[in-house]
Amino acid sequence: MGHQRGSAVLERGAAEAPIRVDTRAPGTTRRDRRRAVTLLGLTVVLPGTAQLAAGHRSLGRFALRVWLGVVGVAVLVGLLALVSRTAALTLLTHRWTLAVLQAVLLGIAVLWAVLLVDAWRLGRPDRLPRRDRRVLLVSLLVLLLVLPGGAAYAGMNVGAARAAMTSLFGAGEAAGAVDGRYNILLLGGDSGAGRTGLRPDSIQLASVDADTGRAVLFGFSRETEHISFRPGSVMAGLMPQGWTCGDECLLNGLYTWGQEHAKEFPPGTDDPGLVATTEAVEALSGLEIQYHVLVDLKGFRSLVDAVGGLDITVQRRTPIGSEAQIRGWIDAGERHLDGHDALWYARSRANSTNYERMARQRCVVTAMIRQLDPQTVVLNFGDIAKATKGVFRTNIPQDALASLGELAVKTKQQKITSVNFVPPLIEPWDYDPAVVHDTVAAAIERSEEAEEASAAAPATAPDAAPSTAPGAAPASPAADEAGEEGDGDEPRKQAVMERPGSDPDADTADLASVCSAG
Repeated sequence: MGHQRGSAVLERGAAEAPIRVDTRAPGTTRRDRRRAVTLLGLTVVLPGTAQLAAGHRSLGRFALRVWLGVVGVAVLVGLLALVSRTAALTLLTHRWTLAVLQAVLLGIAVLWAVLLVDAWRLGRPDRLPRRDRRVLLVSLLVLLLVLPGGAAYAGMNVGAARAAMTSLFGAGEAAGAVDGRYNILLLGGDSGAGRTGLRPDSIQLASVDADTGRAVLFGFSRETEHISFRPGSVMAGLMPQGWTCGDECLLNGLYTWGQEHAKEFPPGTDDPGLVATTEAVEALSGLEIQYHVLVDLKGFRSLVDAVGGLDITVQRRTPIGSEAQIRGWIDAGERHLDGHDALWYARSRANSTNYERMARQRCVVTAMIRQLDPQTVVLNFGDIAKATKGVFRTNIPQDALASLGELAVKTKQQKITSVNFVPPLIEPWDYDPAVVHDTVAAAIERSEEAEEASAAAPATAPDAAPSTAPGAAPASPAADEAGEEGDGDEPRKQAVMERPGSDPDADTADLASVCSAG
């Protein structure tokens, strides 16, 4: 009995697990494998063709029309960019265009996923050997992740871009150039703990040629005093005597004053502090400012982390913490700073002068600009869009993004002239406003002459000596204080944008090298 029972068990086990033998011819297996791979490949290269060849033809025709339509629109936009890059940028940065693009990308993601799964089904994986079935399934999953997943990710990024643009850039008409130049006020402020309001510590004015993109960067000390506003300005009406109360009336204090006296400004003034600061810089420079950009260092930490940190060459050991309680150090050398360290590097006051702190802030902001390459933006766009909320404030309207974007491309390809209105060029607490105006005008004139000389260079013989253009005035002594790197010229002083940590006009021995942006 025992022997028979054991035999029965063996017979049932053999019946439940039959031995499978593949009786198909090798040629048939190769043909089925080739069919499955081809259908997936067709869906990758030209979505819809797999269905036209072996499946639901209506679905295939619809998908093919969608794909060809998308390619056709992309080609037209590319041709438009060749004819007018500004027009193409205007189209692509419009909020309605971004909304349509987001919907199209998400729709393509869904359609592509359906087509890939259907192409896999049409490949009849059940007729393939087990190993080929597994390879085909893994290939399908990878393709779903890369193609539809990539389209969906792009669609989400476009949506984040649209939301960020709507919150950061308002409506309104774009301002035109004044005397052929765009003048943009760049403010770096800090509203961190222990500070009353927001006080811009880094105050710079970028004056950019509207045609060539050649720029001059003017830096003003936060400690500038004795500011007399231009007649007819809002601040001239509020302060006929000017901002002239001594050490208590510094340039960077105007922002807080404006916020605290908002009721005294005309109705409808969105940001009284910015109005006060802008009109002060207009009075100092003699230039009309069209736009402003304010960066609040309080929220800078999250933005630095969103882009993966900043590469900065620290040339002087910088403390973390106050003079009374130093909690750590940022050592000298090439450093990759995360958001925490980058913020402390920009804020640290211990064992340093105000000029050095201003230089470090310019260095951090410049490092951010330089390292925001297209690859970094694409890979981290969602985090960047979230981090920029509350960090940047500007009055640049969406309608101006295209023209300013094209101008920025030109500017980045050229050398930058920089002038810093700090000692020994001027003493911010005791200076002649006419000297500041003359220096600004002379620096702009030199920049324009350098552009003309650069344009005429190809027509000049290699051994010909440079000459002054007819009717061009020679550079004034005040302009010699500006650090410029012209095409083929040796810089008289280090430009801020070349080494933003260097403050060539600062009257301190320890400011020759503060930092440089990687």
